[in-house]
Amino acid sequence: MYVIVLGIGGWAMNRAIDHGFIIGPGFDLPAHFSPIYFPMGNAATGFFVTFALLAGVVGAASAISGINHIRSWTADSLPSAVAAATVAWTLTLLAMGFACKEIELRIRNARLRTMEAFLIILSATQLLYIAAIHSAVPRR
Repeated sequence: MYVIVLGIGGWAMNRAIDHGFIIGPGFDLPAHFSPIYFPMGNAATGFFVTFALLAGVVGAASAISGINHIRSWTADSLPSAVAAATVAWTLTLLAMGFACKEIELRIRNARLRTMEAFLIILSATQLLYIAAIHSAVPRR
């Protein structure tokens, strides 16, 4: 699911870069210039996409760390899996907060709505993943 969030977030970032403000010699900054301007969505879209991309990258790293922990299944691999999962969960919660704000402001397209839904689902499943890791602590 994090890979799908990365795909949609990458599309949104690419579209913002291609269709954003053109700034250069002879161009004046618009009156309400924001470095996190996105031509689609609403005022929360830029923050939402930025933190969704961060959560997606850390979440994918968390999955890799979790797979490594399952392969070795020792107490030595547990701390890195738990740390990566916890950081991914906190970033996912932050992105979910911006998703809730974007839902409240209402103007967004279908891809952004899909990414919002994925992040809301991921915030719950990542917490379940952390609980599962802690409940299956290998004993010495």
